Amino acid sequence: MNPIVFPFPDDEPMAAALLPRLSAQAGRIEWHRFPDRESLITLHGDCSNRDVILVCTLTDPDTKFLPLYFCAATARDLGAKRVGLIAPYLAYMRQDRRFRDGQSLSAHSFARLLSSSFDWLVTVDPHLHRIASLDEIFTIPATAVSAMPAVSEWIAANVASPVLIGPDRESAQWAERVARSLDAPSLILEKIRAGDCDVKVSAVDTGIVRGRRPIIVDDIASSGHTLAEALRGFAPLGIVDVTCIVVHALFADGAVKMLREAGARRIVSTNTVPHATNTIDVAPSIAAQVRAYLVKTTP
Repeated sequence: MNPIVFPFPDDEPMAAALLPRLSAQAGRIEWHRFPDRESLITLHGDCSNRDVILVCTLTDPDTKFLPLYFCAATARDLGAKRVGLIAPYLAYMRQDRRFRDGQSLSAHSFARLLSSSFDWLVTVDPHLHRIASLDEIFTIPATAVSAMPAVSEWIAANVASPVLIGPDRESAQWAERVARSLDAPSLILEKIRAGDCDVKVSAVDTGIVRGRRPIIVDDIASSGHTLAEALRGFAPLGIVDVTCIVVHALFADGAVKMLREAGARRIVSTNTVPHATNTIDVAPSIAAQVRAYLVKTTP
């Protein structure tokens, strides 16, 4: 039988893009919340003896995880052969070591929780630092799909003479990869963080950006302060055509307005997290990896 896909409410557009690529049937999650904030999950769709795929981008994970767990457990109770998770954005990957005594290793703990609930996982560009691969922390097959090929295609089609800018050292892996694919120069800035919303970014090298259109590339934008600091470095150079591209648009309230005021002419994101800036579709890349898992796990 063809797989059945159950999206969380925010993920229905992503599921709609995935269904034809997976030759899958659409299911529906009914998520009722009682006055005491407990959840009742009902799955509408036949799970018996078939692959069940849940689609849940893990923004606001503290709210979503228990309902997600209930969905997976219910699918198994209803006879699912396997239960896989597509989490276009995967939360809790930043805290991969103890920076102070007593802190939790949330990346490892969250990976164990997900591994205990699912048979496989597919995500997009997780925010990994000291973890080289998801295999280090997951005990199920877990794959990080890259959004960079889709980002490169969008830049090639929309921006002439780009220069790729990484706003900090962590972003180098994305900015430099895109630059190589486009045969374009890149520049990685240095960031000094004093707090969640207190950051400073090094000056822009005028020699590298002269005569080119800067594209700032990063994986996540939440408060937006790092991107804003990077943007402010271009105005003194007389450069006003600057584009910001992020994979995961977690933008806090006011972040987009701040970026525009800092000098962003265009703000573009992928569709891993639903947002008004979504422009780049990563559904084809996600679907390709999911198909590979479905083939591998079919008896």
